[in-house]
Amino acid sequence: MPWVEEHVRGGRKVRRYFRWAPRARRDLAILALLGLAVAGYSGSGSGTAAQDSGSGSRPRPMSTAVYPVRFPGWENPKPAPRPTVSYPIPFDRR
Repeated sequence: MPWVEEHVRGGRKVRRYFRWAPRARRDLAILALLGLAVAGYSGSGSGTAAQDSGSGSRPRPMSTAVYPVRFPGWENPKPAPRPTVSYPIPFDRR
């Protein structure tokens, strides 16, 4: 797969670029299809140990949530904090 070097064509400068070799695209497509076939064949082979050791169905996870959700102290909330001074404090000065 050669690189075509920089050259002048028809009075214009042509930058360096990559050019596929003859039949290289077809060869690459065949190689990709063979790779997919091998990956598909190895993925669908005999079962794994997890599949072979049991009835074949896996148990679904159970929910541990309890509804309605209750938080401690929800019925008797604590009072909101109040300022301890009655005069304004200027925070923009030092």
